[in-house]
Amino acid sequence: MAGSPTARRRRLSIELKKLREKSGLTCAQVGQALDWSGSKVNRMETGSGRVQPSDVDALCRFYGTSDELREFLKSLAREAKTRGWWQVHGAGVPEWFNIYIGLEQDASTLRQYQCELLPGLMQTEAYARELHTTGAHMSAEDIDRAVRVRLERQEMLTRPDAPPEAWFVVNEGAVRNVIGDREIMREQLEKILVITELPSVTLQVLPFDSGTYPATGSFTMLGFPAPEDPDLVYRDGITDAVYLEGEHHVREYTRAFDGLRAAALSPQRSARLVQSVVKEYSK
Repeated sequence: MAGSPTARRRRLSIELKKLREKSGLTCAQVGQALDWSGSKVNRMETGSGRVQPSDVDALCRFYGTSDELREFLKSLAREAKTRGWWQVHGAGVPEWFNIYIGLEQDASTLRQYQCELLPGLMQTEAYARELHTTGAHMSAEDIDRAVRVRLERQEMLTRPDAPPEAWFVVNEGAVRNVIGDREIMREQLEKILVITELPSVTLQVLPFDSGTYPATGSFTMLGFPAPEDPDLVYRDGITDAVYLEGEHHVREYTRAFDGLRAAALSPQRSARLVQSVVKEYSK
């Protein structure tokens, strides 16, 4: 079963949609049969609202599922109501990013391209704090919460029980762009060199002279251990985020990521480039 409440909610919505499509009915038809609105059925299938176990029970009985499947889906609905560790930090973590963290915690593979900043899963406290402080309309308390969540997220890379296979491609500009000051950057790049020693982590730097490569903007692709949970693409902005789950989106972003990996330096050469920048900041 999916590990985080967000992943459970996503799995539940996927299964409910599959059941309806197998029945050959529309959301409106199912809603009419159960004396619900069609929009309620749609919300349950998209995960855009809380789903009550009693509603899942009614749907499963309507679709004629087995008792075993009905109880499994009801358990997903119950467990989806629990709060993740990151949700106790309130306004320090936007609601749209809460969703991402829940999915990230359950991912078995993570592929990320960063064109401006270094990956959040590799950031030092000083680097992360500088990013949250500059231009942010957040209280000092919320900044503390946001930084704490970012650092706690990083624990997934070193957890003993199957950490995700994480592959990062970062533009050279993200390596050389000074966030805060040179001391912050030196410590930040030294941390990256330590993290890339982990057997489950790979880092490649896309150099300035790499030539033409897929111009995509930053994005993250998450893969999950259960085959019933399809991969997704995540892109965020200042105030919101986009989640792309269709096969077409995943296929095209996979192709783009493969192109970026091909254009980037090898992991060994990338490490040497980062080491050279560390030396520059040490002078």
